[in-house]
Amino acid sequence: MAQNHKSTVVITGASSGVGLHAAKALAKTGQWYVVMACRDLSKAEKVAQEVGMAKDSYTVMHLDLASLDSVRRFVNTFRESGRSLEALVCNAAVYLPLLKEPMRSPDGYELSVATNHLGHFLLCNIMLEDLKQSPAADKRLVILGTVTANPKELGGKIPIPAPPDLGNLQGFEAGFKAPISMINGKKFKSGKAYKDSKLCNVLTMRELHRRYHESTGIVFSSLYPGCVADTPLFRNHYPLFQKIFPLFQKNITGGYVSQDLAGERVAALVKDPEYKESGMYWSWGNRQKKDRQSFVQEVSDEASDDDKAIKLWELSSKLVGLA
Repeated sequence: MAQNHKSTVVITGASSGVGLHAAKALAKTGQWYVVMACRDLSKAEKVAQEVGMAKDSYTVMHLDLASLDSVRRFVNTFRESGRSLEALVCNAAVYLPLLKEPMRSPDGYELSVATNHLGHFLLCNIMLEDLKQSPAADKRLVILGTVTANPKELGGKIPIPAPPDLGNLQGFEAGFKAPISMINGKKFKSGKAYKDSKLCNVLTMRELHRRYHESTGIVFSSLYPGCVADTPLFRNHYPLFQKIFPLFQKNITGGYVSQDLAGERVAALVKDPEYKESGMYWSWGNRQKKDRQSFVQEVSDEASDDDKAIKLWELSSKLVGLA
């Protein structure tokens, strides 16, 4: 039974890390009903209870972003719930830095790009209709970014393993199936595949804004909430890295933020009036300070390339079966 007095937000990857804490922050307002879109339903149910989310403030629905069929099934399940949709948060991501050979999604695409970009791209395109149909005046779509995909920020200047570079999207043009595993068609580099996928997220947000903000009023935005160095995103890295990286971010760069604070910043983009500006990429100065003011972060030259955004949109549409 839909609770119409609450706004509804869908958050992907809400069973851990930033997604879980954004879900908690929105649920505790009493004004938001959270749909936790996750692969592991029992885990999501367990952690929701552990962080104190009230039983009537959320529901868990199955979504595996690596599978385009799963994305479509999720949307059907959501629509069967009878809820309107006021916000969509594309948070989930996989990061597989130690892979030497690519893993493939059920559709045959390199796994990190399939999950982080293509699954979210399809989800955004289909659920755009749900956002449009909501009677609410304030509707938002938020896609999480990362500092590592932006060479204009300090964290993005580190060229290890390689900076993001989509080239001319040759890999997508050629169908992105084996033996192709990179968007630019070149040799597989697992860390770069992650950065490329996050660059695609920002290009997607900007293209959504260009195509749909004026006609729908939906606010499209991205953010980098700070380096959540102890998030489960890094669970596939070397154990030593998992120990040292949070200390480095806390004591050397000052970029570290807690999962709790990062979740609150995501929630702010969903609900707070000061973020009702479309097409923006938000960041925070000294990211560890809770009261630090946010600002609009300049994105990389590649992320602000309108022609590339259009080409990425068109090729992604074909790969997910929308064209």
